[in-house]
Amino acid sequence: MKLGIILQSNKPEHIWNTLRLGITSLKAGHSVQIFLFNEGVEIEDIVDTEHFDISKKLQEFKDQKGIILACETCLKVRSKSESKICPITTMKDLLKMIEDSDKVLVFG
Repeated sequence: MKLGIILQSNKPEHIWNTLRLGITSLKAGHSVQIFLFNEGVEIEDIVDTEHFDISKKLQEFKDQKGIILACETCLKVRSKSESKICPITTMKDLLKMIEDSDKVLVFG
């Protein structure tokens, strides 16, 4: 199955659970793309806590060959730029992810 996830939150628990679902899906043999939207593009700025090891989960998601895309406009609004974790994409890329996915989930 092709799973598309739209993450539009910067809340650690939302991010952590999104990544956990993505990792579990990848390990089950599915393909997963996460599109970071709105506050979701702040994912790399979220500090790990005792309960939410965001950086570890993010790296594990990438190691499992998960794909992360980040909204160009949302990044620009926050004066952020592309990174190795979050390549810049457009609404056309979001539409393509939705069209190509068997299931689309929204977190946040």
